[in-house]
Amino acid sequence: MTFTYRSNHFLLMALPMLTTIPLVADAEPREVAPGLVANQIVRGRPYDLAGKRIVFTNWYYVQPGDLDWVNSEGKSVYVDGDDDPTTAIHVKINAPRGIRLKTYKAVMRSPVELPVHRSILRDRDVLCGWSDNVYFESKDGLKWVHKAACVFDELVSDGVQSVFIDSSAPAKERFKMVWPTALSREEFDAYREKWPDSWDPRGLIFLEERGEVHGIRGAVSPDGIRWKTLRDPLSIEYSDSSISAYYDESLKKYVLYTRCWSVGPQSGRVPTDLRHSWLGAGRRAIGRTESADFSHFPVSELLLEPSPEMMPSETIYTPNRTTIPGAPDHHIMMPLIWNASVDDTTRTVLASSHDGKVWHWLPGGTLIETPSFGGTDGGCIFTGDDLIELESGDWALFYTGFNVPHKYPRGQRAATNGYAIWPKGRLIALEADGRGQFVTMPVMPPGRTLKINATTSRAGFIKIQVEDASTLASDPPRERDAVVGRTLVEADPIVGDQFWTTVTWNGEADLGMEEGTPIQLRFEMDMAKVFGLEFE
Repeated sequence: MTFTYRSNHFLLMALPMLTTIPLVADAEPREVAPGLVANQIVRGRPYDLAGKRIVFTNWYYVQPGDLDWVNSEGKSVYVDGDDDPTTAIHVKINAPRGIRLKTYKAVMRSPVELPVHRSILRDRDVLCGWSDNVYFESKDGLKWVHKAACVFDELVSDGVQSVFIDSSAPAKERFKMVWPTALSREEFDAYREKWPDSWDPRGLIFLEERGEVHGIRGAVSPDGIRWKTLRDPLSIEYSDSSISAYYDESLKKYVLYTRCWSVGPQSGRVPTDLRHSWLGAGRRAIGRTESADFSHFPVSELLLEPSPEMMPSETIYTPNRTTIPGAPDHHIMMPLIWNASVDDTTRTVLASSHDGKVWHWLPGGTLIETPSFGGTDGGCIFTGDDLIELESGDWALFYTGFNVPHKYPRGQRAATNGYAIWPKGRLIALEADGRGQFVTMPVMPPGRTLKINATTSRAGFIKIQVEDASTLASDPPRERDAVVGRTLVEADPIVGDQFWTTVTWNGEADLGMEEGTPIQLRFEMDMAKVFGLEFE
């Protein structure tokens, strides 16, 4: 059975998580009122872009619009008027209409000679890749060059696992890695002396049976080859699968997405049974923890759990957090959904976030699903963490497919590597079946020209107007006469299959605004799909 997501599905954060993540993020001090300086992040428009792209993974870059009510003379009677219920006229201000978001399935390409299966990262103009214990590089994501065998200390038990590049670190610690680990009772006791209240009892699940405690370790490297493990574990908790980690430029903090369990508190009227009371009864879910210091993290809080719209047998197996290529502030997850008790198969869906904290399912359903049994990947499919852009402009997510289900006897299990491909980077679209319109949130454009990745029907079109967004809206709101840099009348229609095509107005490509001016883009479209914008 395949479950299809509808457009109103959301992944909601657990409420306790909202109270544990402060808004303070070591922001630059700013004067917010005469004589008042704040160190907190100041919320509001215009936005800066971390990269040069906007992809509509949610409504974050689309204005919700506003309204006014006016009388027969055109005067605003917004809220405070005394007009008859049938006489005031509703005025739509920047109202988005006729548009929706939709995701698209991947094109599966396998087998691929892909020696890497742990992590793939882009580092400037090179793709870095790791197997268990070998480091590779590639220019195009298809041909990989063996560079070096990885060098580990004695604490790395299973080779390279989840790797990320830390832009804030000194050169000798630029690469970082995290993985689940087992510790001795002595190591656990030493940890508790430093952080007596910072451990999860579920990390003790195998203490009596095996004499070990579960946690998360971290390591650092100057080059992705030579790895030094941090002396203390990062956290004591049970996260027995891949962990997605990154350094958040906005928060100035490290973030881990872990395996967590959606399960309620155990009654205090029965003996504690960590081994059997939650592991099989709870649903696998995703946890999140953050820290300004890579050497220690609080215990993860439940972030994402299986939603009521999912099948009751489904769990969220791995987080697979990544970003849109070219847009490091566009957070997405491609979680693996495991249907254990019904058929032991997997599928991949998509969630998005504007800040890495609040997440939403994207409409469109399953991106990747297990093919029919009998093929080389007809048992289950496990995807990697990192969405990359190939030289062709295609987006790719590496995966390993197995010929048998996940928990099937593994004596004759065989694996096949491949790529899930979204040709031309067309993973998510803001689309209109008929006429549609919207206005983007104001942004500081990181360039003088605009490119678009879009398609239309032969009878469809896209037109874009560039407006000065430096003037704040009035209160009550008005449809102000915006200072327009490029008008819809001047806009050259965008028609057909346009892959990062430069947008022009009467043949001219410049945005038409003074340098440093925040802008908003007004779209009119018909039978069209917008997959992304890029400033240059």
